[in-house]
Amino acid sequence: MKLKKIRLQGYKSIDNEDGQTIPLGDITVLLGANGSGKSNLVSFFKMLNYMTTGALQQYAGRQGANHLLFYGPKQTQSISFTLDFESDEAHDTYKVKLSHGLPDRIFISGEQVEYRRPPSSSQPQEYYLDAGGTESGLRQDHRKTSEVLHKILSGIRTYQFHDTSDTAKIKGRGYVDDAGYLRSDAGNLAAFLKMLKEHEAYQKYYARIVRHIRQVTPQFGDFDLEPVPGNENYCRLNWRDSSGYDYLLGPDQISDGSLRFMALVTLLLQPPELLPKFIVLDEPELGLHPAAIAKLAGFVRSVSQQGQVLLATQSTDLVNQFSLENLIVVEIEERDDKHRHRYSVFKKLESERLKDWLEHYSLSELWEKNVLGGQP
Repeated sequence: MKLKKIRLQGYKSIDNEDGQTIPLGDITVLLGANGSGKSNLVSFFKMLNYMTTGALQQYAGRQGANHLLFYGPKQTQSISFTLDFESDEAHDTYKVKLSHGLPDRIFISGEQVEYRRPPSSSQPQEYYLDAGGTESGLRQDHRKTSEVLHKILSGIRTYQFHDTSDTAKIKGRGYVDDAGYLRSDAGNLAAFLKMLKEHEAYQKYYARIVRHIRQVTPQFGDFDLEPVPGNENYCRLNWRDSSGYDYLLGPDQISDGSLRFMALVTLLLQPPELLPKFIVLDEPELGLHPAAIAKLAGFVRSVSQQGQVLLATQSTDLVNQFSLENLIVVEIEERDDKHRHRYSVFKKLESERLKDWLEHYSLSELWEKNVLGGQP
């Protein structure tokens, strides 16, 4: 069962009239300039994950419920979305309406599930979950379709490895038992790698991760993930170089780009049974060498055989690693009305229209020439 399409309306930069319909494949690459709305779609996936854990109000509180609505509550009173899922055996649809309430809150004013078995059936079956609550009713509903949808949505993971500052969690001490899954900021990277290294069934995956890091960062030898002296419950992302010299190095003694690459390799090369079924990566190319970007794309293609990956990027090097069918161009348009509201548009490009262009130019060249759109 895979997520094939999103219809989204009234969320952040996505307008509250027509909204946007966004098709999704095994690999979906969002390409657009800064401020076009790529990160807003990434944040929508993050919101979905919060909804499945009963933490929608926590998400709305952090973001500010007013800021989730297209041009605020005076312009937009509700967010609505429809998610279409398909497999060979079924076609399921999940519809939700989130409405604004005072003083600054979001509540679920509509929640509906539809399913077809088999998908060729002309009449879908549907049912409604209790509306008016502050959290989704999907996770408490024990009907089979609800359980399937909840499992898929709770498996969505969004990742952004941008923070490599001195105070970043990835550089600090981590609790060794915090290794159930890699966190969105890789703050538990040391604990997660330690678990892979010490788990007999996962050691081959750890070795593969180390091998690929060495190929991009030749000075890297291996991680040293021993517990912190004096506290067996914590470890740190320490490492040793490839010279064989017995000197312990810390995470602050490697470049930011190398540190981000370590997190990406660990995420995408972890054991298949631990791998999230839908991975969202926000600008993963940040600070990476072109050789590392090519490897990243290869990892993404490999992961897409087991699940789905969505990338938000403005990297020409990364875009060139994929095909036109993977690409969705994101740009800003303006309403032709008295308010002149600006909104995000997500465009799936037609290969037939661009066939002649693609015989002579790469995708990045077509983007730079503004043939694809998505330029500022």
